Amino acid sequence: MNIASASRAESATAMPADGAATTAHDTAGLIPVRVWDAPVRVAHWLMVACFAGAWLTAESERWRLVHVTLGYTLAALVVLRIVWGFVGTRHARFASFVRGPSAVWRYLRSLVTTRPEHHVGHNPAGALAILALLGLSLLITATGWVTYQDLAGEWIAELHEGAASAMLALVALHVGAVVVSSRLHRENLARSMVTGLKAGRPGDGVRRVWRPLAAMLLVAVLGFWGWQWQSAPDGAPQVSEHRH
Repeated sequence: MNIASASRAESATAMPADGAATTAHDTAGLIPVRVWDAPVRVAHWLMVACFAGAWLTAESERWRLVHVTLGYTLAALVVLRIVWGFVGTRHARFASFVRGPSAVWRYLRSLVTTRPEHHVGHNPAGALAILALLGLSLLITATGWVTYQDLAGEWIAELHEGAASAMLALVALHVGAVVVSSRLHRENLARSMVTGLKAGRPGDGVRRVWRPLAAMLLVAVLGFWGWQWQSAPDGAPQVSEHRH
């Protein structure tokens, strides 16, 4: 069975997206269930590593190869995450968590009550952050590639830097929201992106975790990094000759 057919089979036997992804207020009887599949978790932490590493090496000529390599990797991971958002497991699909303004507002209002909405997958506010992070990542990598290839003027480099700064601010906001939500829901959301487990009902979990696919993704990324390192002059971290 291929990925698309497996995903359709999972959807056919699962609860409706709204019922599975959103359980408002009543959290009695919830148990740890497998929500995040392995490709989502591996891609998530690889994207974190890529952005952090690219940010730290942005101003260094010596580490330019690392910066560029991480940028290429981030672009590929974002594209793969977008594809997985259409063909992946139920909670990874955009259709399961992207909601309209009313759902976002309802969720935000519930946070100031003593019984905030509980969502098995991404909550509506978190979904907005995810879409913004994916969009900014595409903008950063596209403008970075144009800048690296010297295909446009200084304005594209400034746009690249501005997008990266906006990304950093959004990441900080996202991390803060995760901390607040974890406290309100008494659930470690960062840990759930490691283990894949969140509170839900027995029927809310995904049927397949796709560990082999995640392993192939990790091997491909590490292999690409190794190939880039070996292709550098004298095995050094720089991608091009030092500029004087």
